[in-house]
Amino acid sequence: MRVSVVIPVRDDADQLAGALAALAEQTVAPVEVVVVDNASTDRSAEVATAHGARVIQEPVLGIAPAAAAGYDAAVGEIIARLDADSRPPAHWVEGIIAELARRPDAVAVTGGGTFYDLTPPLGAAVSRLYLGAYHLLGYAAVANPVLWGSNMAMRRDVWWQVRDRVHRHDPEIHDDMDLAFALGTTTVVRIPSLVVGASGRSVRGAAQMRRRFRRAFRTLRLGWAGSPPWSRWAARLRSGVDGGTAREQV
Repeated sequence: MRVSVVIPVRDDADQLAGALAALAEQTVAPVEVVVVDNASTDRSAEVATAHGARVIQEPVLGIAPAAAAGYDAAVGEIIARLDADSRPPAHWVEGIIAELARRPDAVAVTGGGTFYDLTPPLGAAVSRLYLGAYHLLGYAAVANPVLWGSNMAMRRDVWWQVRDRVHRHDPEIHDDMDLAFALGTTTVVRIPSLVVGASGRSVRGAAQMRRRFRRAFRTLRLGWAGSPPWSRWAARLRSGVDGGTAREQV
């Protein structure tokens, strides 16, 4: 299975260079890296081209529009997603392929992360607290494991089935959670052993946290508009979907 890696970016050239360098060290190389330049004014597109990535332009500002444009452009049977500040381990692509091959019923997989630019004891504790709460509360809200945009992948044919259900033109949502809502009761698997590095900037500062919570509440309102959580859980229990956490390490 060929893997396309999609990275949305806006004015983040230095971080993007780190992500692309990490992808160059993969034990199994992706068939392509698609960098979606979201109206950057810095050297993000130049950095991407210099690292051999395919650059596409998305002028509509927002992670949701940029990510969706990248998924549309991907050619691999698997579409993987990183952020510009993600630092995937060398076995990241290989691990995604292995889990989706092992679980032909799974439509998407996601993993964990650790904040590499916080001091080691603090970074580990904050990442466990922040991401643990995100996965736990997201699971309760969506009635399925919730995707994390810094470390996720899905089958390409599944994206084309749900692409019209996501709020791709809304810049004020969490696109990864929005996609999890769109996937419904399909099988999504979280892989605890698949961990990427991520910048702790997403949890720094009151303004940043307010923005993240505001987007979270908006995403929940949109996701629950047609299917409240109790309906989603009832549908999941009726479907008998075997999602959740991978029982075997990759």
